[in-house]
Amino acid sequence: MERAALAKFIEQQVTMIYMAKDGSLTKRQVKIERINDASVTGYCFLRKQLRTFRLDRILAIHPQQNVWRISS
Repeated sequence: MERAALAKFIEQQVTMIYMAKDGSLTKRQVKIERINDASVTGYCFLRKQLRTFRLDRILAIHPQQNVWRISS
């Protein structure tokens, strides 16, 4: 995935298809925080922590359709 294609998703929640180092695929819900030349950093709802994803392993990405927020 190219950096320029991801720039529009900064500060948004997206669905991502990601290939791990071992070749396994996962579908992730991620709120993208920042993008650099080789990676994307964001909050991963699957792992419940801030994670870094390599751009060359992101296979697909699209905006999350229904983002739910809990108000206090």
